[in-house]
Amino acid sequence: MGTDLTVFNRLRPMSIGFDNLFDHFNTMLESSHFSSGGGSYPPYNVIRTGDNTYTIEIAAAGFRKEEISVELEKNTLTISTHKAYKREDEQEVIHRGISQRRFTRSFRLAENVEVVDAKMEDGLLRIELEHVVPEEDQPRIISIR
Repeated sequence: MGTDLTVFNRLRPMSIGFDNLFDHFNTMLESSHFSSGGGSYPPYNVIRTGDNTYTIEIAAAGFRKEEISVELEKNTLTISTHKAYKREDEQEVIHRGISQRRFTRSFRLAENVEVVDAKMEDGLLRIELEHVVPEEDQPRIISIR
């Protein structure tokens, strides 16, 4: 972590116990994803589908579901691709406008966000997410004696 005073570093003294969150934001801002625009492939959407549900849509034209890996590890959802094989019946391609290059895209998920489903449909990979608030974290009324 740099010693410069980003907005997150200026907020640290007022926020106890959020160090990992601030470190995560600093890492994101320093990464090439934000500075060079290199993180634009593949295009994707993040859609709120309900109060606690979300869908990530990733344009994955040219890939089969067998060539896509979706992995969740320690609140990081990572989608990556690989070409499993080359089509033997493929004819000479004069122009390739549909990119089939490999990619890896990661999303940092908040605590208690669960991956509910992942499906490939019409060239879009759709990953359904739900924020599940544990009962112990839900608001409760404290009776006064």
